[in-house]
Amino acid sequence: MFPKPRADLVPNTADFERLPLVKPTGFREYDARWLFPDEINLMGLTAVGLGMAELFDERGVPRRIVVGHDFRWYSGAVKQALITGLLAGGFEVHDIGLALSPMAYFAQFELDVEGVAMVTASHNDNGWTGIKMGLARPLTFGPDEMGRLKEIVLGGAFKPRSGGSYIFVPDLAERYIKALTDRPKLKRKLKVVAACGNGTAGAFAPRVLEAIGCEVVPLDADLDHTFPRYNPNPEDMKMLHAIAEAVMANNADVGFGFDGDGDRCGVVDNEGQEIFADTVGVMLARDIAAIHKNPVFVADVKSTGLFMTDPVLKAAGAKTLYWKTGHSYMKRYTFEQKALVGFEKSGHFFFQPPLGRGYDDGLVAALAVCDMLDRAEGKTIADLRRELPKTYQSPTMSPHCDDEKKYGVVEKVVADYEALAKNGGTVAGQKIRDLVTVNGVRVTLEDGTWGLVRASSNKPELVIVVESPVSEENKIAIFRDIEARLAKFPEVGAYNQKI
Repeated sequence: MFPKPRADLVPNTADFERLPLVKPTGFREYDARWLFPDEINLMGLTAVGLGMAELFDERGVPRRIVVGHDFRWYSGAVKQALITGLLAGGFEVHDIGLALSPMAYFAQFELDVEGVAMVTASHNDNGWTGIKMGLARPLTFGPDEMGRLKEIVLGGAFKPRSGGSYIFVPDLAERYIKALTDRPKLKRKLKVVAACGNGTAGAFAPRVLEAIGCEVVPLDADLDHTFPRYNPNPEDMKMLHAIAEAVMANNADVGFGFDGDGDRCGVVDNEGQEIFADTVGVMLARDIAAIHKNPVFVADVKSTGLFMTDPVLKAAGAKTLYWKTGHSYMKRYTFEQKALVGFEKSGHFFFQPPLGRGYDDGLVAALAVCDMLDRAEGKTIADLRRELPKTYQSPTMSPHCDDEKKYGVVEKVVADYEALAKNGGTVAGQKIRDLVTVNGVRVTLEDGTWGLVRASSNKPELVIVVESPVSEENKIAIFRDIEARLAKFPEVGAYNQKI
């Protein structure tokens, strides 16, 4: 019998070497994320593989799965330990090697395989590992599947099965690149910066952009798992500023930034202006709505209000639905609503048929921006940005809050704002016009200024975003209100960045 996982093991002890360690908090809303090896050890990862076999059996899904890993010094070992559990659970394992997350999702279709287990910590700091999992393409686990997997693994409710087999797929990367680039080349010659933060995308993104006809300026595209300049995170202003400098120095038409596992894309325009991904989404929605009649889009609750108020989208008959933040939530809701595209402020874009296969792929998003510029009749991306109604946006701001405490803090903040709205109170001198509580709380004031507070789905953090269609002052005012409320909680720590 394989031992039941424990949560109290400590590295550099005998028990750590002979028993599985799995910290319960690693099973998050839809991804799994642990500090390695302090929160999960190699035997613990084997237990996760065994648990996945039990879950697939319960759901009546054939035990066939794609596995891949991102570029970190320990990701290969993490993947091999996971594969050991998958094989022991009777899986047919298709190992695609070093990969982007969207390559693993692509492989599910390309290889006609039901499941996926992509070993990645995405943009998290070094020391983190994780798994993005799915059993029904193009979707990934939601809270139901993740909650059940947690019960199985922590309870040791799994058993070895015979019939496991291992297949290494040596050419999946070439097949993925061919699928993206087997298309007409751009008519317009674009010079693009491809920034990869020394993460996995460096091995693939420049090649794809060159193949469609771009002149590519690689930035931090050499793979280096120490991430010497910054974490590969296109929401991080440090990465965006580096892209902006490269765009200006090279007189580029656009700059792209890809995260650690390549499923997100950030954009900087030809004037060195960082364009937040939700604003890029509005620009893409305008372009797509000119081709596809009465399109339905989905945007996450962190995203700009322009999806609802933009006059061009209104005139095109576009409809936008707001939904929970998180790649798994957005992917599923976009699929269920048969929306053409889902847009998330973090840079996850979900292009459904005929534009894509429904999963998030930073390279597909970059190609969509290139196609938009190709159709823009000589306009720059800065021109397209200026054509949008003016709003004043913040970056995503994240104060530290332990995983065990963050949801409780958010519940209290939600209750606080609900009571304020019920009693006719004011925020930053204005009455509350609307509250959306599908994911934390999005507070909209009388003039359209809004602020969001929610718990991060994959890190020990809270998430705060604010925007005003009126002024910089009103944007800052609502942030100060949120900041003051959070300051009452000693559980809330330092911010990663602030306005």
